Amino acid sequence: MSYRVVFSPEAEEQLVALYGYIAAAASRDIAARYVGAIVNYCESLCMSPHRGTKRDDVRPGLRITNYKKRAVIAFDVDADVISVIGVYYGGQDYETILQDDQDA
Repeated sequence: MSYRVVFSPEAEEQLVALYGYIAAAASRDIAARYVGAIVNYCESLCMSPHRGTKRDDVRPGLRITNYKKRAVIAFDVDADVISVIGVYYGGQDYETILQDDQDA
C-alpha cells in the first residue's frame, strides 16, 4: 500500500516558527538543514506509517514519534494518508495542546 504524507496548517506554521528560531539563534543554513531533515523524516513515515507510539489517550488515532530526541511529531494514519498534525520542539506540552485542539 502507498501512503501520502500531508502537513496540517498548524504543523507548517510550527516548522516555519522553528526555522525562524534556529535561524535567529544560529544561521539560516543550519535552520534550513534541520527543518528540512524533520520534513524528510515526516515524509519517510510513508514507508512504515505505524511506527511510533499510539496515543489514543490523548486523541483518538494519534501516533507520536520523535526526531533525534528533540522534536515530537504527532500524526495520524487514515486509509492512504498520513496527516502530520504537529511538530513540537524543545519540550512543548503536546499532550495538552492536542487535547485542547480536540475539545475546540
